[in-house]
Amino acid sequence: MRIEPVFLFDLDGTLVDSVYQHVLAWKTALDAENIDLSVWRIHRKIGMSGGLFANQLLRETDVPIDPARIERLRRAHAEAYQSLGRSVRPLPGACELLAYLSEARIPWAIATSGRMETAAVNLRALGVDPEHNAIVTRDQVKYAKPDPDLFLAAAAKLGAEIERAIVVGDSIWDMLAATRCRALGVGLLSGGYGDEELRQSGAIRVYDDPADLLDHLDEVGGRR
Repeated sequence: MRIEPVFLFDLDGTLVDSVYQHVLAWKTALDAENIDLSVWRIHRKIGMSGGLFANQLLRETDVPIDPARIERLRRAHAEAYQSLGRSVRPLPGACELLAYLSEARIPWAIATSGRMETAAVNLRALGVDPEHNAIVTRDQVKYAKPDPDLFLAAAAKLGAEIERAIVVGDSIWDMLAATRCRALGVGLLSGGYGDEELRQSGAIRVYDDPADLLDHLDEVGGRR
């Protein structure tokens, strides 16, 4: 008796090359609030929930982070990303990977910590229609990564038990969320995190990018 897998994908840094556009958009938003945070520190927070992002800011900068400021930061980031997002492209092999899974009738969904206002830019670049594919964004769950809500909601959209899921992501936040909901985590290096970091956070396998994962899909159960 075979357990049929489903694949749950993060978006930024996993399917589309957008991590650094997000970093620069956050830098623009933070500068507008006179919050001094180095670019490399911002990168380490891409993919986590907005609430956790705010808590990290408070710890690292000693700047008061109240709800009004959080909302201003979110809006400024979204506005900056709309402009920078024009340069977003799919990562190597991303479109081919999704096409292969669809052709093989292996269910897949996308679960992103971004709200639809920024995720829509990436989905257009990827050629994925939210009307015809299973997409879960930050707007649809109470908590984002490293909480597992996004992946649980994505599995539910596919009508699958979370234990059948292969979570594919580029950050430690994806791997931690996968571990918390008893899914298997597969890491990609295309978002800037290292092999050891991803494995220590729960990844069972690590590949370079979607193209590399497609070449080794049978290793994680992605057989026709």
